[in-house]
Amino acid sequence: MAISEEGVIMQEQRAHREAEQVAWQKIQGEELQKLHSAQHHLWFNVGAYLLISIIEFYLAIIGHSQTLRADALNNLAGIISAVLLLIGIFIARDIGDDDLMGQPLPNDPQQNGQRLQLTRFHYETVFTLITGIIMIAISINVMYSGIKSLMHQATQEIPQPITLVGAGIAMCIMLIVWWQNRAAGRKLQNAALTAAAQDSLSDALTSLGTLIAIGGALLFKVAWLDGVASIIVGIFILTSGIKIFRESSLNLADYFDPKAEAQFKKAIEKFPEVRQVEELNAHYNGNMVTLDIIIGVDPHMEVMDSYRLGEEIEAQMRHQFGIVDTDVMAVPTE
Repeated sequence: MAISEEGVIMQEQRAHREAEQVAWQKIQGEELQKLHSAQHHLWFNVGAYLLISIIEFYLAIIGHSQTLRADALNNLAGIISAVLLLIGIFIARDIGDDDLMGQPLPNDPQQNGQRLQLTRFHYETVFTLITGIIMIAISINVMYSGIKSLMHQATQEIPQPITLVGAGIAMCIMLIVWWQNRAAGRKLQNAALTAAAQDSLSDALTSLGTLIAIGGALLFKVAWLDGVASIIVGIFILTSGIKIFRESSLNLADYFDPKAEAQFKKAIEKFPEVRQVEELNAHYNGNMVTLDIIIGVDPHMEVMDSYRLGEEIEAQMRHQFGIVDTDVMAVPTE
């Protein structure tokens, strides 16, 4: 018995949905494994920041150093940042939960839970944004303390040599943390680790600045240099916080790099059946990218042909750019 053309189309659609579910399960598994690896790195960050903060706070008290105290506060922010990122990753990995913050979402059996999981991945970006806000708040506190100490120079003391040890230890540990975060962030393509790497590099530089400032204050017997250095440390923290806040807020606001979108459009226009790309919108879901496009095709193109063209475009975008999902709409154009 011959199968009708409609039957062939239905079979192809079922096969496509099954193939998409298998592909999504694979992509989701790979992303969840990356998040699991990122968690291990962030726990290492928490331990390193906790150790440094304790050492620096203690030495800042006994050594009378405003700059070392500022650096300790900066590293305390690192603990808070790492914990927040861990919470975001935990929520993103919680695939056993069928709602978001107690609010259920409509079922999407045809996408095999893809909508819900992609939404979960946003939480990583949300907590990265909160990290930037906390860094900005701490930087304001550090700079205020530095300015306050400069306005009351009579109470300023020259730091004790022991404070150099704290700054030196902090700088060395932070360089190790930065190197590990950067390497892991590039390997896993993880926004949380990339943010942590930026934070730890800033921390290493501020510890270096602290070391130089304390050394200068001791060498030249200049008490006010300690206060000036703490303000500079605060500026470093502020710069890093603003950068992290800016990038994560743009992602949450559905901003996407126009240069990257231009590359996507150029790749799609290479298909001979595509007369033009009418509309293209890329979106971040955590670290994953999805794409919505409208293409102009021959008005007389068969539905089956336009369907197959959409499948070819989706496969090409996944292969060439790693885009996890591409929704293609074909419209007639002259």
